[in-house]
Order: sequence, then C-alpha cells, then structure tokens
Amino acid sequence: MWIWFALISSVMLGFYDVAKKRSVTGNAVLPVLTIATSISALIFFPVILSSEFSLGWFEGTRFDVEPMTTGQHLLVLLKAAIVAATWLCGYLAVKYLPLTITSPIYALRPVLVLLGSILIFGEKLNVYQWVGVAVAFVAFYLMNRSSLKEGIKFTNNRGMMYLFAAVLLGVGSAFCDKILMKGIEAASVQSWCNLYIALLNCLLMLVVWRPQRKEQPFHWTWSIVLISVFLSIADFCYFNALSQEGALLAVVSLIRRGSVIVSFTLGAVFFKERNLRSKAIALVVLLVGLYFLLHGSLV
Repeated sequence: MWIWFALISSVMLGFYDVAKKRSVTGNAVLPVLTIATSISALIFFPVILSSEFSLGWFEGTRFDVEPMTTGQHLLVLLKAAIVAATWLCGYLAVKYLPLTITSPIYALRPVLVLLGSILIFGEKLNVYQWVGVAVAFVAFYLMNRSSLKEGIKFTNNRGMMYLFAAVLLGVGSAFCDKILMKGIEAASVQSWCNLYIALLNCLLMLVVWRPQRKEQPFHWTWSIVLISVFLSIADFCYFNALSQEGALLAVVSLIRRGSVIVSFTLGAVFFKERNLRSKAIALVVLLVGLYFLLHGSLV
C-alpha cells in the first residue's frame, strides 16, 4: 500500500511544481509562499483542534491522532524550520530558472539521501546503487552542459545557488522524516508542521518582505491555491507511506522524484522553455540512474 501512496505523492508533486512556477513568475516570492503555506495550515487545522480538544471529529480515520508531547513538538518545529528554509530557496530557484532545469536537479536528491545514509548512518550501497549514483552524476553533467546554452552557469548563477541550497536542505528534511515517523503519527506531523511553517513564513514576510514591498510587488493568482492543494495531497500520501510497516525511505524518496516527468513535460508545454532535446536526454539518463537506485534498494 505504501508504494501506491508514494506514486500518488509523486504525481501531485509534479503538478505542485507547475503551480509554483506559475505563481512566482514575475511575483514576490515570500507572499506567495506565506499564503500557500497558510492555506495548507488551514486545511489541516481541524485535525489539530480535534486532537487537542478530544472532539472526535475524525474518529476511525487516519486523521484521528493523539496530542503530541513537548519533545515531539520541538522535533516537528525543527522539521518545519528546515522545510521553511528549503521552500524559500526552492521558490527563489524556480523564480529565476526554467522548470526544465530545476525539476531534474531536484530529482538528484535521492542520490544525496543515499550518500548521506552512508556517511551518517553507516549504510552500504550494493553494485546496482553505485551504478545508479554514477549514472545520476553523468545526468548532472549533461544538465550542466544544457544550461550553459541558456547562459546559466551552475557555479555562479544566483538561481543555481538557491537550487543547490534547497536540495541540500531537502536531504536534511528527509533524514528528519525518518526520525519523526518512528514515534509520531503522520497526520500529527503534517498538520503541526504546516502550522509552524506558516507562522515562520508570516514572520519572515513581516521582517524581510514588508519593508521592500514596493521593490518586490505581489499580485494575486489562483495558482497559489493550487500549490496548497497539490502539496497537501502529496505530503499526506508521503507521510502515510513512511508510517506504514516495511516502508523504505530510500525507495519512497526515489518514487517521489518521478514527479520530474510531470513537471518537465508540463513545463515544456506551458512555459515554452528552450533546449528541450538536450534536457530530455539528461532527464532520460537521470531516470536510468534512478531505476538502478530503486532496483538496488529492492533486491
């Protein structure tokens, strides 16, 4: 069952990437991020009310959860701070870079999760996984060559710096998920994390964006609502996948990165991005690498 949750999460993430790109194009990033996360927090706020006041609104469902302890709240708050930083960097990257570049590089995150597992948790890769890592880095090289045709250098481009920061922070977030899912119910993590992220973003918007709002104007677009809807579904499926017996973080992360197929295709169609052939070759190479990583994780 957790495989199906991961697959649904992957598709929703692809649509989320497209809605995000549409929302931040020519728009101030922090207000978009704050409104989107606030809507997500409101969607799951009834779960918090029902849990904290024993209202029983969701009895017998996946949303029927117990109140968290202070220690658990601190762990979720740490997760929220990492996610808030990840999303801020990610939204800025999407604002300045083509979606057909950002989405494949995001798909490299499972490679870094596996490498981090070696360094932090002492895990060992098998032959298939090492092949997958090597092929993924070949794809990364091909994407770098493709980006140069558009005047984008990986080493000194502002958008690329934001993107790499988002990827690295996302890896840290994945390790937090591995810890959180061992002792906290999925709906609790998602509902409280959404609330904490929204509060952190509100604070950032007041301190960082409000004094510069004339230089960074914001305009409303309904795609901001779609960000919240797609992300809420994607995260709900993700947390429920991880909470199930036998679920593997590496496999779930790999399946979720399949969202690159959706976002790459829609990015090419809706945003008329360039150099699609060379980017598509790099994407195919990357998917081959992800296949070897997935196969190696299942054998």
